[in-house]
Amino acid sequence: MLVFIIGISSLALGYLVYGGWLQKAVRPDARRPMPSVTNADGVDYIDLPTWRVYLVQLLNIAGLGPVFGPIMGALWGPSVFLWVVLGSVLGGAVHDFLSGVMSVRAQGAGLPDLIGLHLGNTARHFAAGFILLLMVLVGTVFVKAPAELMAGLLPAKTLVDWMYTDSADGVDYEKLERIWLVIIMAGIYIYYLVATLLPVDKIIGRIYPLFAVALLVMVIGLGLHTLFDDLQAPEFNLSNPHPLQIPAWPVMFITVSCGAISGFHATQSPMMARCLKTEGHMRLVFYGAMITEALIALIWASVSQGYYQDAASLSSALKSIGPAGVVHTICTDTMGFWGGILAILGVVVLPITSGDTAFRVARLTVSDYLKLDQKRVLNRYRIAFPMFGLSVLLQFVSFGIIWRYFGWANQALAAITLWTGSVYLAKQGRYWLFAAVPAVFMTVMTVTFILSFDQGFGLDLTTATLAGCLCAAVAAIFFIRRLSKFRTP
Repeated sequence: MLVFIIGISSLALGYLVYGGWLQKAVRPDARRPMPSVTNADGVDYIDLPTWRVYLVQLLNIAGLGPVFGPIMGALWGPSVFLWVVLGSVLGGAVHDFLSGVMSVRAQGAGLPDLIGLHLGNTARHFAAGFILLLMVLVGTVFVKAPAELMAGLLPAKTLVDWMYTDSADGVDYEKLERIWLVIIMAGIYIYYLVATLLPVDKIIGRIYPLFAVALLVMVIGLGLHTLFDDLQAPEFNLSNPHPLQIPAWPVMFITVSCGAISGFHATQSPMMARCLKTEGHMRLVFYGAMITEALIALIWASVSQGYYQDAASLSSALKSIGPAGVVHTICTDTMGFWGGILAILGVVVLPITSGDTAFRVARLTVSDYLKLDQKRVLNRYRIAFPMFGLSVLLQFVSFGIIWRYFGWANQALAAITLWTGSVYLAKQGRYWLFAAVPAVFMTVMTVTFILSFDQGFGLDLTTATLAGCLCAAVAAIFFIRRLSKFRTP
């Protein structure tokens, strides 16, 4: 109980104090013209109410990450709390805030252009290709994953038995299930295409705030049960209770990304930077949404540990029913029927809302790179159709191995974004340590993971960590040597 309360309090203080310091570093000017006005196009640059922008930003960055990640991260015990709280306050919220601020100050530029502006044109070309591939992969996986969840909730056999109670004999249910899955996937693709092409205020700006509120209601309900019922996590300690004794460093830091720090967020912040009314709201929308996501992660990490009591029981549940089953079980047992509804809504809707914004960012990445005016509907179709065609083809490829690499690619993007933010702050002549310190940490952690994990180079952990430190030192030295060039008189 005490650890949970300290965690929540630390997140609130992080927003008020550390977020306040960071806001002073960028000096918001409420009188500065915003991209939503200067670049208004009725498609992507649209002036939206701040409360909508905040809730859309929260849902865009959340997805299943701050739910599934912390549940799996809870296998390492209470140490996951430290990563969620410190990682979000000192790293993730800084990362999201700076990516949003840089975009606002660059007239709504996307992440590849921001990286190019501050790290050079070569970095821009690399980032554009890397981010485009990452977004298409995210969107593709978040077609099949929610489709399988929906097919599991309403299997074809149930439909056939309901429709043909007396004549269902001889039906090939296995084939029917495959057809049913394809139908659901086709429906999701159609929705993604529509959401990608339509102006941001037509679907995303209208529906997403409602889903975000549903997510918050579910989490608040679980938080109250954690405070007043018997779902309290085990006593805090830094021992490793993981059943397989997988080391927390660096695996936990890759497993729990959303909720602490995630490079995916930096692709989403510019999308909302194009909809803000004033610079005075940047802290709430970008830093604040990340702190809220960290709160979601903290509650799920605590609830999953409190419900299953030990890592072995949680691990067994994850193997038997998966993280979606764990979510449904906990919500149903603690909040009854409505908790089950919220859980189903969460595990189905959250990946879909991440998938369609991933495809939207992919469209924006291509349009920014090729300078294609998105006011013209034809230009949107020219980008979207080849992109979705590629995604459909990728459905025939096994993502078991590819998705294994997403974790470190996501965190590598976070490190690149933080180095970009360091350069931006250095150009302002102040407070660059806000971004440089987490950039160094993320560089060490990501390189260590790439070099040590089984499907990577497989080095021993000590050697991989030393190599990670060396890479971070090289990056830091390069940055410091050029620091004077970044500063403006």
